Amino acid sequence: MDRDDRVETLSEAECLRLLDTVPLGRVVYTEHALPAVLPVAFRVAADGRLILALRTGTRVARALDGTVAAFQVDDFDPAGRCGWSVLVHGRAEVVRDAGERAALRSGGLRPWIPDPGPEYVAISPELVSGRRIPPVFPDATPTGTAPACTAPTGTTPPAAAPATAPRAGATVPRAGAALHPADM
Repeated sequence: MDRDDRVETLSEAECLRLLDTVPLGRVVYTEHALPAVLPVAFRVAADGRLILALRTGTRVARALDGTVAAFQVDDFDPAGRCGWSVLVHGRAEVVRDAGERAALRSGGLRPWIPDPGPEYVAISPELVSGRRIPPVFPDATPTGTAPACTAPTGTTPPAAAPATAPRAGATVPRAGAALHPADM
């Protein structure tokens, strides 16, 4: 990486590893011919699919089913001026298999607003990309949440918080028309 160009392009393997370090991401989809973005709880399945936890019966699941969607996660340390972002594009499908839905439910994957219950959408990654900005002062100890600055390639990521609670230091999305909080 050139020090004049502080943005590091991440390998697909590093991107997939980083997906497992955060419990919340943003799904990007089309609603009424306009782009929409919604923060959602998710998990990376053993087969590599991203499993999103949505509220049952929401328009988001219907809008995603059978389409190509994008999914983005990130982590950053504002004090260290460093962080990373991963973007995944792939085909989204509602999880219809009763056994798989039961396993996801018993595994604890829940939407942020748990009632009336979870509905799951799987995104099969087709395009995966990511970027990292290292600390401005590499010898300085970053402050704040630090994992964004201290999780280089080849290290073990910090344990992710349960999908039903934000990780320490996370900003909880505020309600707003663009976020469709009733669908979270």
